Amino acid sequence: MKRIFNFSAGPAMLPQSVLEQAQAEMLDWNGSGMSVMEMSHRGHEYMSIAAEAEADLREIMGIPSNYKVLFLQGGASSQFAMIPQNLLRGKGTADYVDTGDWSDKAIMEAKRYGKVNVVASSKIGNYTSVPAFDTWTRDANAAYLHYTPNETIRGVEFGWIPETGDVPLVADMSSTILSRPLDVSKFGLIYAGAQKNIGPAGLTIVIVRDDLIGETLPGTPTMFDYKIHADNESMYNTPATYSWYLAGLVFKWIKQQGGLAGMATLNQRKAQKLYTAIETSGGFYHSPVAPDCRSWMNVPFILANAELDKSFLSEAAQQGLMTLKGHRLFGGMRASLYNAMPEAGVDTLVSFMQDFAKKNG
Repeated sequence: MKRIFNFSAGPAMLPQSVLEQAQAEMLDWNGSGMSVMEMSHRGHEYMSIAAEAEADLREIMGIPSNYKVLFLQGGASSQFAMIPQNLLRGKGTADYVDTGDWSDKAIMEAKRYGKVNVVASSKIGNYTSVPAFDTWTRDANAAYLHYTPNETIRGVEFGWIPETGDVPLVADMSSTILSRPLDVSKFGLIYAGAQKNIGPAGLTIVIVRDDLIGETLPGTPTMFDYKIHADNESMYNTPATYSWYLAGLVFKWIKQQGGLAGMATLNQRKAQKLYTAIETSGGFYHSPVAPDCRSWMNVPFILANAELDKSFLSEAAQQGLMTLKGHRLFGGMRASLYNAMPEAGVDTLVSFMQDFAKKNG
């Protein structure tokens, strides 16, 4: 069996040991005589899987008891609407920080439900940095402040958590969750699509403080009400059962790697290796992102000679280095280094990049 190094921004690599366990349990989970995919989500077998996954996530993230953990569907993009529907709570304005294409989408959707105050934007600089906090024009009476700690497409990452006082902080952590330790108590709500650091596509996790649920906008659909899902333990309807099960296996894998502290050490080292290769290439490769805002998870880079892009991708594929083409909005290359990307994958990529530059520089 040959496994490639998949640098896709998502769906992304999963740990091989997780895939192997899922394979071993495919036809018969724990002596039940059936696959997890065949189980009733309300049966005791599956309920035990779901409960254990939530308990493990709470443990590795240190989630306080006054937060609900919801396992939902609809992707992180559904949260762009669910958040204002649930969190405006009688206030007309919400603060948003615009640092990339995903935060921009969140802003556009939120405008359907209330007034959006864009407190800061790096759009004029082509989303290559994070606006300094002292330039933000925040509203002290805002219902919440939304930001995207890591922008998947352009590789811009916050190195700090905004201090928002009494205004609940909301974060789209789709491409950075579980990559390092995090103080959940600083946030009112955290959400993340699964297909990067959590598990396969089809699942979205929402971590929301108790006091922020139960007061939706008039006309909010039942399926968009956090309280409905919280009261029903994320099983108001049939959840994404297999994705939830696989996420649970990933949570156990993270614990085996030393938890989030262990993941942070590995992820920082992987990113540093790749950025060093870019910076020491003599200009053959270039990172457009400001050095203090460069992502650990998504590393976009540009070849000085764009005519070499096709050759780079073709020769990389021959080495088992796949899905390196940059997003259509950005161009160039992008290597996503999520938790399950082994360090050997980064080492192989760096070696290939150095050889390619020597041959074509």
